[in-house]
Amino acid sequence: MRALVLSDTHGLLRPEVLALLPQAELVIHAGDVGKPEVLSALQQAATGPVHAVRGNVDTSSSLSNLPATELIEAGGRFLYLLHRLDDLDLSPQAAGIDAVIFGHTHRPEQRREGGVLYLNPGSVGPRRFSLPVACAWLDLPSLDVTPVHL
Repeated sequence: MRALVLSDTHGLLRPEVLALLPQAELVIHAGDVGKPEVLSALQQAATGPVHAVRGNVDTSSSLSNLPATELIEAGGRFLYLLHRLDDLDLSPQAAGIDAVIFGHTHRPEQRREGGVLYLNPGSVGPRRFSLPVACAWLDLPSLDVTPVHL
């Protein structure tokens, strides 16, 4: 199972992201969707489920209803989604979580601590400073990450 992991679209859904969707069995958006139309377009174009959490810019009525966090099971792994890693209020290792997926910083990051993968795919929205426009593929169940720079 292959998941496309996105974050921080800030209302911009790039054609390059849409082109990746047919290859994804699961789409994960780690917040700051920005516009309800982005989430609708992802849901319409995706071949599998789309999971999204609320980011700090998701204040419109439909996006403000997104959960702040979500625990999903996919490919035999437990993934915990949230926007700001600073808001993590549990011990992923103690909770049996395999990966924590987050956004907010627009900076791609992946690291492992105590057997838990921490993944920030970066931002596929408007370019911010000199940071790359990026997302990631997450292979389940191996938890292998392949960065994608657009």
